[in-house]
Formats: sequence, structure tokens, C-alpha cells
Amino acid sequence: MGKVLVSASHFDILCKGAWTLLEKNGHKVIFDSLRPFPAYSYEELLQILPDIDAAIIGMDLYDEKVFKIAPKLKCVCKFGVGVDNVNLADATKYDVKVCNCPGQNSNAVAELTIGFIIDVLRGITPLHKAMEKSSWPRYLGEELAGKTVGLFGFGAIARLVAKKLSAFDMKIKAYDLYPNESAAKELGIEMVSQDEIIETCDIISLHAPATKENYHLFGAKTFARMKNGAYLINAARGALVDLDALAEALKSGKIAGAALDAFEEEPLPSSASILQCENIVLTPHTGAETRQAYDKVSMVAAQNVVDTLAGREPKYWVNR
Repeated sequence: MGKVLVSASHFDILCKGAWTLLEKNGHKVIFDSLRPFPAYSYEELLQILPDIDAAIIGMDLYDEKVFKIAPKLKCVCKFGVGVDNVNLADATKYDVKVCNCPGQNSNAVAELTIGFIIDVLRGITPLHKAMEKSSWPRYLGEELAGKTVGLFGFGAIARLVAKKLSAFDMKIKAYDLYPNESAAKELGIEMVSQDEIIETCDIISLHAPATKENYHLFGAKTFARMKNGAYLINAARGALVDLDALAEALKSGKIAGAALDAFEEEPLPSSASILQCENIVLTPHTGAETRQAYDKVSMVAAQNVVDTLAGREPKYWVNR
């Protein structure tokens, strides 16, 4: 019935159930397992997309230029939650349904966030690097107990992080443009202002979508307002953080450490100043990459596509 382009990594290995679901509904899966980086450039899409009916995408950019070359395209489904790489207005203009898979990878990202916090406070990654060089350094880390964590954003992932952190005897604050007071009360979380998160927390963990309003919000001015020796965790969106300003704050000691899984430019260029910093943990946007999350996300993505191509309303339709 339709051709479905997939640019989510490991789809052939970890998403066999979703692949089968698409094929059972008469669709052909177009997936290149040999690609070193799964996202397609515009030039590559120009050769493929004109004959595609639906796409399950990762970090590919879909805007008007792309929709113009895709006359058959009916559905673009993000293999995950954030659709900031899809221009929703352009998709609507070209009658393309944009879908996502909310909640399916939340636990995976939350667990990585917890790992980040422990790693960066105890210097685990730098100590490992030192031992690779036959060094045996002494390093005084920080304990989580007694620290105040600020969650910048209080959606599904942040709430899971709060639940998991509650076992570490920490004080947890959260800020959100649309605060969920009932969830905060249930978790024993104090909802506060953005300013209070920035100025009073020992650890700030980012859980907000990228918007025009918060672009590079965590830059030089914000770092100057943070507590001396604070830590920054970002497993959300790269555009929230000015990497060069963060590198300066790390080198000066204003920020004691940082852990990042998302970057404004991906892959991260080898010339990025953040790579020269110490007590930094960097991962290649892998927060949602667990076997369990891939299975759950892929099944929701496939069902969104199946429903759309069958003329039904998909469950997770973003630009409705």
C-alpha cells in the first residue's frame, strides 16, 4: 500500500515487531542499515522522498523545502517525542500529519539522567580516563545526599527523575511553564520559579523542549547566576545550552561539572570547545537508546503510520 522510509537507527535489529506490523498492513519498509549516521540530508532526501508515503524519523530536518519534494507523503512520525526538527506549520500546509511517541522512552532517558548525576558528582568518567593512562589519582567527589536538584521542566521524564531521586535523600525543586501541581504534590516536589531553580540549586537538570524563547537560556548570564560549583545535566535539547559559554564556566570553575546527551549540532564537531573540558560527560544523544525503549517507541510509531495510511486518525497526532 505504501512505502515507509525509516531513519531511526537499529530499526532492523531492535524493531522487528514494528517492521512486521508495517509489512502485515501492506507497507514496504525502506531502511538502509549501512548508513554511518541515520539522519538523511536534504540532498539525500531529494533522491528518495518523492516516492515515499510515510517516514519514521530521528533527527532529520523536515521543513517546507522537504515537503515540497514529497507529493505522496502523508505522515512523518518522530521516533521519540520532541518534534522540534519538524516544521509543524509547513507540514500542515502540505497536509502531512506529524506524529510522535510520547511516554515510550521516558524511563530510558530518566535512568540516563540519574547516571549522569552520579557520574559527574563522583568524577567517574574522568577517573576512568586517568586509569587508562596508568594513573591512580585521588579525587574528592560530592555525595547526592543533602543536595538540592532543580528540574527545569516537569514533564513525564522529569517526574520519573524526581521519583528515582527521592531515594537519594535530596531536596527536589521543579519549574515548568504549565506546572502540574497534583503530580508535584504526589512526589513531594516543590514547584518554584525559573529564577529560583537557577539561583538556588546545586544540580540543574534540563527537561524542557527547545523553543525560540529558551534558546541558549543556559548561557554566560545564567551560569553567572548559578551557585558556585553547581552542576548542569542536559538529556533534553542541545539548543537550551550555549556550549561555548558552558566550556568557559567549566574552565573557570564556576560550574563544577556537566553531563550532556544533546547538542545543537549533531554529530558534535571535533573542534567543539566543550571537548577540552574536564569533569565533563558527553554521550551521542543516546538517552532513549535502550532495547526496551526502542521496542515500545517503534510499535507506537508503526501504529501511527499504519493508522494514517489507512485513513484513520493516529493516536499521537501532533499538528492536528
